[in-house]
Amino acid sequence: MRALKRTALSFLAASAMACASCSQASPPPRDEGPAPNSGRSGLLVDARMLESIKVAAVQPRDVPTKLTIAGKVQFDEDRVSRLLAPVAGQVVDLHAKLGDVVRKGQRLCAISSREATAAIGEHVESHKDLDLAEKNMAMTEDLFAHEAASRMALQQAENDLAKSRSRVARNDEALRLLGLRDEAEMAAFTGRVPIISPIAGTVIDRKVTDGQFVQSDSTPIVTIADLSIVWIVADVFERDLRAVKTGGSAAVTTAAYPGETFLGSVSYISDSIDPATRAAKIRVAVPNPGGRLKPEMFANVALDLAETVRAITVPPRSIFIENGRSFVYVEVGGGRFERRGVELAAAAGADPRVVSGLQPGDRIVVDGALLLRQEEEKRAG
Repeated sequence: MRALKRTALSFLAASAMACASCSQASPPPRDEGPAPNSGRSGLLVDARMLESIKVAAVQPRDVPTKLTIAGKVQFDEDRVSRLLAPVAGQVVDLHAKLGDVVRKGQRLCAISSREATAAIGEHVESHKDLDLAEKNMAMTEDLFAHEAASRMALQQAENDLAKSRSRVARNDEALRLLGLRDEAEMAAFTGRVPIISPIAGTVIDRKVTDGQFVQSDSTPIVTIADLSIVWIVADVFERDLRAVKTGGSAAVTTAAYPGETFLGSVSYISDSIDPATRAAKIRVAVPNPGGRLKPEMFANVALDLAETVRAITVPPRSIFIENGRSFVYVEVGGGRFERRGVELAAAAGADPRVVSGLQPGDRIVVDGALLLRQEEEKRAG
């Protein structure tokens, strides 16, 4: 009987210990859904969309470093012609207006001048005197040869001939400066000196009106400029001069044409430093089709420096901007793509340089990023 009681007590003790053990066990985990799988993240696209997407691996390469400076558009002084009045007189037949496009050799106006008319008369008289001096020289030489004239008479005839020739040359040169190049033009001259454009370009300044009297001084009456090429003049601090070279390429942007780049090259670097600014002047020659770059317009100039840096670059079409940040699509495998934020260098140039966000070997979408973005927005909506 006691043995049976001990057995029952042992069973009850074992049961109590089992229950205590059950009460201390951890509760089963709650069902919170499947754990995230990084290999399955990103945007999954079908085979048809994949055909419209081009992917390439990015690799570092040597790219020129850039220096961005502020500049101003100015005339190419080698393509500017400032026309002066060759003689004093009255402006007549004025056809040049501000903004007119003129061709080389086009007549802009004329100067009606008494001085020019007098120069024609002087030209005729000087040629008559020359003809007489030549005849006198021939006669004196003949007389001297027959001992009928003295050596002094011969020397006087030679001196008169030299003076006549000098006078004719001086008058002819004066008429050439007036635009009269041959006898036919001189014979047809009516006292009006033509003002001819020496270059093709645009009338950018005019200081006279029709009928105005002008002097033959250093004041231009009409200024013509060829705007097919302009200069961008900027300052480069002396610490940066070592990397700026003549002939180096430059990309010019302006507030007037956002998103548009004008390509040019460094044509001049000053030989001296401005003591006030500690900078040297440089000129960038930029083709200007259509005259869109206007003198005195402000511009930003991104110079390609002689130094290079090892960096990853991406095509501009691979980048899209959202909320002020730049992104690219990276292939993660299995037809999946994920957007990734990238930081670009301030002076990105033709192929933007990636400062952070990509590693060598990353495969990015170089063509079709816009298509993926539209698909991503469509699914998010």
